[in-house]
Amino acid sequence: MILIPAIDLKAGQCVRLRQGRMDDDTVFSNDPAAMAQRWRDEGARRLHLVDLNGAFVGKPVNGEAIAAICEACPDIPVQLGGGIRNEKTIEAYLNIGVNYCIIGTQAVREPDFVARACREFPGQIIVGLDAKEGLVAVNGWAEVTEYQVMELAKRFEDDGISAIIYTDIGCDGMLQGLNIDATVALAEAIETPVVASGGITDINDIQALCDAPSNNILGAITGRAIYEGTLDLAAGQKLADSIAGQG
Repeated sequence: MILIPAIDLKAGQCVRLRQGRMDDDTVFSNDPAAMAQRWRDEGARRLHLVDLNGAFVGKPVNGEAIAAICEACPDIPVQLGGGIRNEKTIEAYLNIGVNYCIIGTQAVREPDFVARACREFPGQIIVGLDAKEGLVAVNGWAEVTEYQVMELAKRFEDDGISAIIYTDIGCDGMLQGLNIDATVALAEAIETPVVASGGITDINDIQALCDAPSNNILGAITGRAIYEGTLDLAAGQKLADSIAGQG
């Protein structure tokens, strides 16, 4: 299992939100590319970028910062979500060095878009399912739909997506721990790798996730914990590697 540092972009800055609220943010850096280099140097094997402004307006907003990160860290994969609504946007991001594009809102609004994207960009499409009490939320988490996470996950699996990122909105940015039960249930129900997101607090959460009864959890996205220092990224990855080595 790999730990994936999150770099959330708002107005060109690296921030963290609490429960997805744009008016409840903490700015951690005015230089997202430098922050990306920091996490790479601490052993990150992948980066998770989110265009927060893009998620709300439905089109790319922080493209300059994203390009700078890709240029600064060409040696590790980058996955990006937020405001990706069409194939043209995916192509543009892949051309500047993004390795995986994450489709969230548009996957729910237009499920056939995922199938088309997987055909056009095989192996480079991830679906992000953000949930509140088991129901999928869209538009920067501003709207909760009637769709269950499990039903959508199974549908998109058939399209050939690379992974599913599962985020529990109630946990995200709160430093109160992951919703491990829901994450494991999803991972056990599908064959597509699952990436856990939302709520990692410290190394105990890494231990708990690694101990979870599923071999289908690819990684875990961590944000506020590594920015505020409650989790040491290098130590967390070392623990995950040691547990994997025992298996």
